[in-house]
Amino acid sequence: MGDSNLKILLVDDFKSTRNLERNMLKAIGYNNIVEAVDGEDAINKLLIEHDIGLIISDWNMPNKSGYDLLVWVRANGPFKSLPFVMATAQSEKKEMIKALKAGATSYIPKPFNKDELEAMIDKVMDSKQESASDTTEKKVAPVKTSSGKLILNVAHIQITDHLALGVLKHLITTGEFKPKYFELNTKCMGGWNPVSQSLENGEVDAAFVLAPIAMDLFKYDAPIKLILFAHRDGSICVGNNSDKRIIDSARSLKNFYTNKTFYLPHLLSIHHMLSDMFLKELGLTPGVAGNPNVDVFFEIVPPVQMPVFMSKDEKIGGFLVAEPIGTNAITKKIAKPMFVSSEIWTGHPCCVVAMRENIINEYPDAVYEFTNMLVQAGQYISNNKDQSAEIGVNFLDPQKKLGLSSKVLKKVLIDPKGIKTDNLFPVLEDIDQIQRYMCNIMKVGSIIDLEKFVDTKFAEDACKNQSTQSLSKNHDISDVIANIVGFYMDTAKQAFAPSTPEFNKKAYEKELSEKFFSKGVQLLKGGKTFEALESLFAAFALDQTNMKAVNNIVVAYKYLGSTDFALKTVERVLEIDPNNLRAKDHKKILLASGKLK
Repeated sequence: MGDSNLKILLVDDFKSTRNLERNMLKAIGYNNIVEAVDGEDAINKLLIEHDIGLIISDWNMPNKSGYDLLVWVRANGPFKSLPFVMATAQSEKKEMIKALKAGATSYIPKPFNKDELEAMIDKVMDSKQESASDTTEKKVAPVKTSSGKLILNVAHIQITDHLALGVLKHLITTGEFKPKYFELNTKCMGGWNPVSQSLENGEVDAAFVLAPIAMDLFKYDAPIKLILFAHRDGSICVGNNSDKRIIDSARSLKNFYTNKTFYLPHLLSIHHMLSDMFLKELGLTPGVAGNPNVDVFFEIVPPVQMPVFMSKDEKIGGFLVAEPIGTNAITKKIAKPMFVSSEIWTGHPCCVVAMRENIINEYPDAVYEFTNMLVQAGQYISNNKDQSAEIGVNFLDPQKKLGLSSKVLKKVLIDPKGIKTDNLFPVLEDIDQIQRYMCNIMKVGSIIDLEKFVDTKFAEDACKNQSTQSLSKNHDISDVIANIVGFYMDTAKQAFAPSTPEFNKKAYEKELSEKFFSKGVQLLKGGKTFEALESLFAAFALDQTNMKAVNNIVVAYKYLGSTDFALKTVERVLEIDPNNLRAKDHKKILLASGKLK
């Protein structure tokens, strides 16, 4: 660590992120910290605090972005040489290059941990370093055992998507698999950045990594190839369980996420893509802070930290992440379920196995053997879920920091809509779907030549009895939304149902109808006519004798000037009950109004 008296200006619009980074800095030994909420606030702090020695700034912020702040700093004499680290979710290589060209001393992609932050500060503050942004290849020579086997170093993180690697390690350790050409050495890392950097600079030979990250590395000349899918499906979207509002319509689901923060593990991820699709279908405009018209704010957070942060902040709407993070959060009542990723795109890829080209070229026998054994490990998971759950707990949570149990992991593995590991063949069409949507629709990432990036020969040998064609299927997201609403409507009914088997179904449906009616009246009084109609129609659907709900539906339509819709509602009541006097009176009044279209 450098000078502990160093005054650091920490700039980020998200309080939870500032808290996280401030705690990291204090844990390193830096206690002289000034905070700013955006670029404008940072400039004001710089003009007041004359002895700031380092700026660590987010990129995407309202009012003035971190990039705009950087440009201002480099254009103003007193601060021109002030060390500036861009701590950003803009994790594409092209954005990092843009920041360096504008004068950033260095950058650190989100999410990062304490060790990464400390190493970055040490580099930036050490004037003897040739380059604080040095990520050049270290060219670590492959190591062999005394018997001539390749020691294969493989990076991963603590998610179920990487379970095939853990199962393979277990099967080798127990002697069920006996590789001839390699010895496996797994390296569990704290996040995607160390995985990406170690793969790029040659500190590991292969990595289980998000497909878009691997594609971005390849785009900027990292010598890697995709050799296998790590899994298919396996992620989950959840909401903040502290929000107790009733979800009884697409509109109420939209309101649940409006003006909230939504956590992602990385911008270069399938999670970003699926979240974008889902939130846009709700009628929202998701994006990073600082972009115009955004009403759901993406923030990058380490997966294992997502439940902890969300439990402390009701402004967090939810997150989409690989399992078992989501199910574990649901079990602990921190989160409520929304959908699993396969409900939007069944059979989608997510993490892939990327390998250094020198290993592929110099040790093909080891790569063939490794790929074959990974495929077998994936099939083992499909056929032995109990044992795989036990293996997974020890592999993914060896220090017991996640609080992961085999019961939770088994629940993830047995879910028919959950993770699949029985077909790991890397289908180019599926990878292309990711890059086309992210690049063309979301303006994230770049289009690459997949024929050059994906080396299928190892998978072709390992997957002889598996389909090499795309088995994926996209679904109508409106159906996903309807399923979420239906689930919470059923949950609400069950919540009001007595526990005894002799309960009166009609009685509790009437009770629930009254609750929706009361909510509708309050919304109507508050001028929220469309939301009121949704609750009032829910009340009428539960109890078709609830004429109070019908009365207020008619009133609501009159507010909207939709007398014809009001008449249709009344006629529906008369179809159910032709002798309903209140409905007959409504019909007479509506027909006499002369405002029907």
